[in-house]
Amino acid sequence: MVVIIAAEAPIGVALNTAALLGVGLGSHHDGAVGPETTDAAGTPHTGMCAYPIPILRADDLTTLRAQAAARDDITIHDMHQVAQQARTYEQMSTTLAGTKPEDIQYLGIALYGPRASVDSLTGALPLYR
Repeated sequence: MVVIIAAEAPIGVALNTAALLGVGLGSHHDGAVGPETTDAAGTPHTGMCAYPIPILRADDLTTLRAQAAARDDITIHDMHQVAQQARTYEQMSTTLAGTKPEDIQYLGIALYGPRASVDSLTGALPLYR
């Protein structure tokens, strides 16, 4: 799994996008979140992602998303401006239903699938710094 953030996203938007995509990854893929753990004192700590998630940066998320969508072994999670501007999930869903695909501005996408497949799409992208 990997998260890719729009290169032009301001830092606050980028952080929010990464967090929201992480929640999507964790809730849609069994085994992504590990079990609760404890420290030496027995204090419980809730499960966290069981795998590293590289955060990358890209200039053209629309094309990258389309390339990923053409593959049947990759699941796409996306965050777009429609969602960022909505005040509720219902408002986002209604607005998105009336938005043409070519008018969606992606702020970030997360890809989940076999490593070789994900790497073939994202291997040349730089880390988000």
